[in-house]
Formats: sequence, structure tokens, C-alpha cells
Amino acid sequence: MNAHPRDIESQTAKAAANDAFVTVLPGGLCHLDMAVEGMHCAGCMRKVEKAVGALPGVTLARVNLTEKRLAVEWTGNDVSPQGVSETLRGVGFDGHPFDPAVTGKKSTEDKRLLKAMAVAGFAAMNIMLLSISVWSGNVSDITPETRDLFHWISALIAIPAVAYSGQPFFESAIRALKARTLNMDVPISLAVLLALVASVLQTLRSAEDAYFDSAVMLLFFLLVGRTLDQVMRRRTRSEAETLLTLKGESAERVDADGTVRTVPLSVLSAGDRVLVRQGMRFPADGVIADGRASVDQSLITGETEAVPMGEGDAVYAGAMSLEGTVTVDVTAAGSGTLLDEINRLMERALESRSRYLRIADRAAQIYAPAVHILAAAAFLGWLALGAPWYQALMIAVSVLIITCPCALGLAVPAAQVVASGALFKAGLVVNSGDMLERLGETDTVVFDKTGTLTLPDPRLTNADDIPDDILERARSLARASHHPLARALAGTGAPASGAVEKPGLGVEAEIDGVACRLGSHAFCGAETDDGQAGSAICYREGEGPVWTFRVGQSIRPDAAETVAALKARGFAVEILSGDRAEPVRAVAEALGVETWQAGVDPAGKIARLKDLGERGHKVLMVGDGLNDAPALAAAHASLSPISAVHVSQAAADGLILGERLAPVVTAIDTARRASGVMRENIGLSFGYNMIAVPFALAGVVTPLIAALAMSASSIVVTLNSLRARARRAG
Repeated sequence: MNAHPRDIESQTAKAAANDAFVTVLPGGLCHLDMAVEGMHCAGCMRKVEKAVGALPGVTLARVNLTEKRLAVEWTGNDVSPQGVSETLRGVGFDGHPFDPAVTGKKSTEDKRLLKAMAVAGFAAMNIMLLSISVWSGNVSDITPETRDLFHWISALIAIPAVAYSGQPFFESAIRALKARTLNMDVPISLAVLLALVASVLQTLRSAEDAYFDSAVMLLFFLLVGRTLDQVMRRRTRSEAETLLTLKGESAERVDADGTVRTVPLSVLSAGDRVLVRQGMRFPADGVIADGRASVDQSLITGETEAVPMGEGDAVYAGAMSLEGTVTVDVTAAGSGTLLDEINRLMERALESRSRYLRIADRAAQIYAPAVHILAAAAFLGWLALGAPWYQALMIAVSVLIITCPCALGLAVPAAQVVASGALFKAGLVVNSGDMLERLGETDTVVFDKTGTLTLPDPRLTNADDIPDDILERARSLARASHHPLARALAGTGAPASGAVEKPGLGVEAEIDGVACRLGSHAFCGAETDDGQAGSAICYREGEGPVWTFRVGQSIRPDAAETVAALKARGFAVEILSGDRAEPVRAVAEALGVETWQAGVDPAGKIARLKDLGERGHKVLMVGDGLNDAPALAAAHASLSPISAVHVSQAAADGLILGERLAPVVTAIDTARRASGVMRENIGLSFGYNMIAVPFALAGVVTPLIAALAMSASSIVVTLNSLRARARRAG
């Protein structure tokens, strides 16, 4: 047996491994996942990667912006979790070791943003009512005393509202300034606070205009954009937790004296022997030492039919024993299993994919320095021209407000929310914030077969060849069985009275005075299987003829139409399956797919996707099995049926509801349309700034007008986003 990797690690790596959150990989490479707070955009992502990547010995520093997680790998003894945390604080972010045990909890940041948005919205509405009275009174007969009273009431509403609702921006800005750097929240905070301070000064001077409404409205629209973005980034629970549910939490270990004890999975190691009973999942990778079983490996290999296994056959964690009890000699447990390898492949693919920079993020990275330069230039320029400092300050505030990125912040999330809601009505749930952008760029669609092009549950495929009375009596026996294949035959109704199930053989009962049997060929006294595709269940009444029920996975009802629609749109279509060649070929021929591969493992699927990518193709992967999860994560975009295993659902960008594949085509059409709307929104945002900023610099725009212009640009972007609604594929 080969030496365990930990036996050949360097002393430095062993020391690093003493930290509970550091994983030591083969060759002495150390891996750490850090949760990073305060990241909101691609600029933040690049700043974190650059700072941590500069640490001595670091070979990888990669951010998953969706999960706000940083993956760090290094060699040597110069890096530690504490050192990484200090480096993150040095660039304005808080970081702590990533703990999968808490990833399933609801994000407190979501709740905080919603509360802040609600407070800002409520305050803005009330202040606007007072402002309208002041505006109308300024052109009629309002007295200075009444105007000042309304301004002070507005101040009493605005100051606590800004103090509470502005915290997400203020805290981020303070962290950035402490780190002697800038982010987008610095000019946002500055604009809000300056507008508030200027309004208080105006009120103290009994001036006609104050800008409390501008400050609070500005904050409200910014919070709307950030909340929408946060909602779109939210992901399903940790893939690692889901994999643990496939392996179970315990195993039945056989001790040296033959005693069987239930132990936690964490204590299993290579060389142990475990007992796996019928209906249980294998807790670790190993080799069958004794017994025979019919094993369902579909989650691991994609193989649709149960595989008979016996002494000497290799089994993998996550597979299930459908029939039979076996003892297994463990060859790999915990971090060494195939499930762990699949999880690692998927996490690396997710981290790689997270480097995709969204259009709005790329555009926004230059925002902070540009706005500060413009505002400072306006202030100094007007001072140089002889304007009073107060007037110069108001012009600078107007520049800050009018250039605030409300429209830019809404450009992508608003279109995403509209398109996502429409896609849900069309039968698809969006699971990733940037799915629409990436999906709209795809030109190749790769399908898994089992559970994707075919229906997930086995069904009776030759029902038309069986007489109705025979079929009904067989169904009544099937309803008394616990065998997975029996579900395909059972239907609805009551089980046969007095039915007795014989494990590993079948079910028998007396129906209308005749002894009836349903089960294997041997149990029914029939010859062996004739080699036709699919699994077989035999049924016999007394000494009568043996009826054979064919059970298999049927092609989804609209799969052929979906493939044809994709080809009509210019897409190349392929099938990559872990199943055997015969069923894959049959499905490919039925759907008119010329390019297909069978018997492909997870690494092979990723290799094929990489090959397509290197040739310039943008691939959409559609799959449902555990063996598809790494490929779903590695693809440019990915979709998964709602019937998929949880790991695949977590890795996919979108989930297809129901049995039809039409949402794949609808999603592509909607994504292309939504991507166009996003680009239009960004164009509108920049067009607004091109027109509005010169007026602000010229001093003809007050902070109030700047806030109204900013709000109008946000409304235009929101209305334009309604064009991203989905239309059903035709």
C-alpha cells in the first residue's frame, strides 16, 4: 500500500497542519479557506487577491466573490491564518477562517440591508412630503418660520435615518480609509454626509433650500441596488455539507473480534472493515471482502443499472447497496475518497469561474478616484474663480451626488431580477447572480444523459405489450415490495393481500386462488435475461407463462424538440455520460446528436470542457448527477434539473423545474436579451453622467436637483430592465 501523503510531508507542512483550518495537500502544499467580509465588487476581489498573493510562499490566492470566500495555498512557514487575516485588514477587509458548519445559516447581512433600506425608504417618503410643502411655499406665501420648522423636522428624521441606514457604506469606507485606500463606498459616504451637513448649515442660516431629502433618497437608492445585488449573489448551502449527507454520519465497523459497532465517519481509516447492509450507502471507498450485493452507483458513475458486485470488487463512498449485505475493507476514508476528490474538483472550478468580471464591476472600478478628482476639482476651481467657500462646497456636493452610481449599481441587478422572475414562471430557478451574463455568451450545449435527457426515475417501458389484467395483478405485488425497481411498476392502489417479500428474490402472494410471483428470473422460474436494454422484472401466475416487464429511463418528452431548437439557433450539441455506450448511443440517435461520449468520469468531463474552451467555445453544461457537479462548476454556464442531487444543484447556475427541457432554450433566449438590456443600462448610466456632470461642474445644479437627476436615471434604468422578461421558446 502506498504511503499516506502525511508521511512524506515536510516538517513545515506538519506544523501548519496543527491549525484546525489548514489542510495539508500532497507534496507539503498547505490550503486555507478564508471568509472575507466587506467585498462587494470586482475591484475588491482584485485588491484581496493581489495583497494575499504577494505574501511569501503563496502559490494561489483566488476569491469566490459569490460566496465571499478566499482560497489560499502556500509552501514554507511564512503564512498562517493569522497572517492572512492581518493582510486582509491591511487592505480594508475583515477575514476569518471559513467554517463549512455555519454556511447553511441565513446571512445576517441580507437582513441588515433590508432593514437599512426600509428605514431609508420610510424616512425619504416623510421628508419628501415636507420638502414638497417647502418648494410650493417658496413660490407662494410660506413664512420663514414655517419653512425653518419644516427643515428642522426634516433634520430630525434624516439624521438618525442616515446614521442607521448608512452604516453598511460608512463601515466599509472607514475600513478602506484606515487601510489608506479607496473603494466605491468612500465617495458615497462623503456625498451623503456632506449633503446632510450642508442641509444643517442651510437650516441654521434660514436658507430657502435644504437637502435632507437628497441625502436620504441617495442612500435609499444605493441600498436598493446593493440589496438586489446581494439577493442575486446568495447561494445554496455548502457543497461540503451536502456531500456529507451522501456519505452519512456513521458507519458499522467490524472490530477484530467480529463485534459490529456504530462509529462516526470521522474515525474510519484505511485498513478498517465495515458492514454495509441492504439499503445503506457505502461510508468509504474500499474493496468487498465478503458477500454479494446489487449496487447502485448512479450518483458516482452515472450508470443507470444496478451492478452486481462480490468479493474483490471496488466500491465507492456514496454508492448504495440495493440488495445484499457485504463487508468492505476500507482503502480510503474521509479526505481520500472519490467523493472528496469530486468536491475538490468542484471547488477549484467554482473558484476559477468566480474570476469572471461582470460588466458593471469592470466599469465601476474607476469610479472612486474619478469622482473624488471631479469633486475636488470643482471645489478648488470655483474657489480659484472667487466663489465663496460655501458655494464651492455646494457645487462639489452636487458633483458627488449627481455622479453617485445608483443607476450603475441597478444596471445589472434590476435586469437580473426581472429576467429571473420571468424565468421562474417559465420553469427555471436562477441560482447564480451572474448566470444570465455567462449564459448569454454560450455557443455549445453539453448534456449529461442519465436524469437529464432521460427522466430521473425508472419507468415501465413495455406496458403496451402486457395485458391489462396481468399488469394490474403484477402492480399489486409491486406495491408490496421495497425494491427500487418495483416503484416503476407499482402505480397507485392497494398492495396484494398477504404478500410476502423475500429479500434478494421478489414478492409472492395468492391472488384469486393462484400463487403469483414477481421478482428475478430465477424466482419466477424463467430463463436468464435476453440482453435487451434496461432492467427486467419477471411475473408469473402459477405454472403459466412468464411475463417480463422492462424498466428503464425514458427520454424526456420534449428532449428532441429542445435539441432541434438549440441546433436551429446555431448551437453545437454534445452528450457526455458516465453510462455505458449502448444506452448513450440509443439516446443520441433518438435525439439526433452526432457527438457523444460514454463512460466519462468527472475528470474526463472537465477535460472535455477545457478542450472546448481552449478552442474558443463557451459551454453550457446541463447535468444532474454527483459525477456532473465538477463539470457544472467548471463550465462557462450550467443548468441542472430540480431532481438532481443537492451537490449538482449547488454547483449549477440554474435549476430546471418539471420534466420538460424547454426552459433550457428559454433561458438562453432570455439571457441573451437580458445581457443586451444590461449593456443598455450601463450605456444609459454613462450617458446620464456625460450630460449631467458638466451641468454640476458649471454650478447650475443644486444638490436637490442633482438628487432628482440621479433618481430619474435610476428609474429609467429600472423601466428599461422590464424588457428583460422571458419569452417561451417557440
